[in-house]
Amino acid sequence: MAVKKYNPVTPGQRHKIGLRRDQLTTDRPEKSLLRPIKKTGGRNNSGKMTMRYIGGGHKRRYRVIDFKRDKDNVPARVATIEYDPNRTAFIALLVYADGEKRYMIAPDGLQVNQTVVSGAGVAPEVGNTLFLSEIPLGTIIHNIELHPGQGAVMARSAGSYAQLVAREGKYASIKLPSGEVRMVLLTCRATVGTVSNSDHALVRSGKAGRSRWLGRRPRNRGVVMNPVDHPMGGGEGRASGGHPRSRKGLLAKGYKTRAPKNLSNKFIVERRKK
Repeated sequence: MAVKKYNPVTPGQRHKIGLRRDQLTTDRPEKSLLRPIKKTGGRNNSGKMTMRYIGGGHKRRYRVIDFKRDKDNVPARVATIEYDPNRTAFIALLVYADGEKRYMIAPDGLQVNQTVVSGAGVAPEVGNTLFLSEIPLGTIIHNIELHPGQGAVMARSAGSYAQLVAREGKYASIKLPSGEVRMVLLTCRATVGTVSNSDHALVRSGKAGRSRWLGRRPRNRGVVMNPVDHPMGGGEGRASGGHPRSRKGLLAKGYKTRAPKNLSNKFIVERRKK
């Protein structure tokens, strides 16, 4: 999928970079798999703002995605490739042999009318979901479980993928998009291929209004605030603000926030690249 530039008829189109959506086959989602999304505006149940810079945005409906892919050894036909406003990747509508419909994250190269399967003894082809014990070493994978039966939690966003690099005992070693190498149980599942819409990172909105459509309100930097509002505020003229930190004083950009005794430390073979 290629990017497209626009003739600058308006100032907002001068630097805008969009995506060609030739791969998408329909703009009407499957009604039975839609759920309502209630906007909060960043407020909690008592009406107090707990997250700033949130509000407005276009109305959306949630597409129920099958992250578990636990309908084993039942072939499914890819009916459509669709846009999902709630995520960066595209989604595919699967129609199983028994008539059931489910959405999955669409991998790169998945075509309409292609057949995908999940479960034990399945061929390691794009879109198929297998146990890590059955996927050949070196295979590019995505939608990886951390605990058996939990459903995919890793490598789910547009263009992301991981690589199965080794197997030892009851664990597989997986190289994640961040560069981290991590051990995952062989009984966990993963899907073969790369997540679709890899050009998503090249998109440029072109104007502030598109952020408002996404529900993002204008964000003030801490440096331009007063000392009463932010630890980095105040000072004469354009002061730099000292070491970057959050509004509550927690250091950022270099300060380690990961718990040193984190339970998952023992599963991390190699840390992510700095």
